[in-house]
Parts: sequence; C-alpha cells; structure tokens
Amino acid sequence: MHVDIDPSSPEVRLIGALSVHHGGRRLPLPPGSHRLLAYLALHPDGVDRRYAASVLWPDVDDGRAVGNLRSALWRLQRVDCPLVSAEHSTLRLREGVQVDVARMEAWAARVLSGAPNPADLVVDPGPIAALALLPGWYEDWVLTVRERLQLRLLHALEELSRLLRRSGRPAAAVEAMHVAVLAEPLRESGQQALIEAHQAAGNWAVARQQFDAFRRILRHEIGVEPSPELTAAATAPRRRPPLSSVPPRPRPGSRPELAKGG
Repeated sequence: MHVDIDPSSPEVRLIGALSVHHGGRRLPLPPGSHRLLAYLALHPDGVDRRYAASVLWPDVDDGRAVGNLRSALWRLQRVDCPLVSAEHSTLRLREGVQVDVARMEAWAARVLSGAPNPADLVVDPGPIAALALLPGWYEDWVLTVRERLQLRLLHALEELSRLLRRSGRPAAAVEAMHVAVLAEPLRESGQQALIEAHQAAGNWAVARQQFDAFRRILRHEIGVEPSPELTAAATAPRRRPPLSSVPPRPRPGSRPELAKGG
C-alpha cells in the first residue's frame, strides 16, 4: 500500500505506536496526554467531554475523571501544532489533522470494493508490517478497534494479492501476503493466498514448503490439519503449459502434400 501524506498537515499515528508528525519531524507529546489524543483520533466525529472522561478514567469518580480530562487537554494544547478543537461539551481533532487509521481504512475499503486506484496496488509493507493498533494498550476501547482493524486489513491484503495475481504481478502478490501471514500465521485464508501467489510466480517448491510449514504449525498449536480445500490447492500437480496447436514443420526433403497426409 502506497500512502501519500501531506507534510504540511499534522498526522496522528496509531499503528505501531502513538506519535504525532508535522513538517517532516516527530513532535514530543507531553506525559498525561497520550490516552486522550488516541481516543480522539479513533473518534473523528467528536466525543462528549463527560463520556470521554468516564471511559478514559473509569476507576475514579466523575469529578476526578473530568479534572483528569481538563489536565490532559491542557497538556495537549502545549504541543507545537494545534491538534484539538474544544467546544463547550464536545472534543474532536481539529480539521485537517490526519490519522493513519482512517487512511488505512479508506485504502482497505477501495481494495475490497474492487475499485482501487493504481497507487493502492503498490506494495509498501512498511506502514502496515505490524498491523497492530497501539500495541501494549489493553483498554477495552482500544482492543475493540484493534481487532476490527486487523481483520479488515487482513481481508484487504488477501484481496490485494488476488488483484495483483490477476494483473500479472505474482511477486508483488507474494510480498503482500508475507505481510499478512507474518501478522496472523494461523489464518488459513492468508496462507492459501500466499501459497497460490507462490504458484502463480512459478515457485511451486516454495509453495509446497509453505504448506508443509503451516501444517506443522497447526498440528503443534491446535492439533488440527489444514482444510481439504487448502490441501488440494497446495498439493495439486504443477500445471504445464498447453501443447502448441501449430503442426510440426516438415522434415527437409519431404513433400508438403505427404506431410499433410495427402
């Protein structure tokens, strides 16, 4: 996936780790502001102040939670570029602030709809190598989005692999599926897409090795075998190109009419 980012606009990144980038550099974030910034980045339509306070500080009473929210908001306003729009009862990111999650979800939607633009088919595994939203964060509001986002991106990578194979780019399809399999090695649909990409690239031995490795992992981890569909796809004999329909050239000295059977 190739992503064009406007360096003149601040960007909040949640994939891999929370960070803010603006003007080609990473901005320092004040302690105590991280959770509020992440929560606002995951709710682009804005949030109610009191509700956000109760979600972010569930173990204290309402008055203390609201006070914590005011403190976190004050800290965020000390960042070098403005990030938050604060109204009487609502908080949201300022217009123009980019969020990597929103951009990736838009990419996945285009790929899964079957209407990607050319840039969507450029495999750049760097930004999505981990496929992990805020790793190390275990709040319920993070876990729900993390699971949904990872599933969405894995579906999109599998579809991207199919689109690349159809367009005659099996090597790029292999690269895309390596990203997905690295993120979720027990996902059979991803393993099958990787195996089929290897076969499309002519790497039948590598495809069989991938299948054998996956079968060993399944047996060791959960004590099951790959599905019959995957087994059939991975162990099918290598397809040979069809024989040419052009008749053999006559041998030197032979008569054409005799070569034709006349």
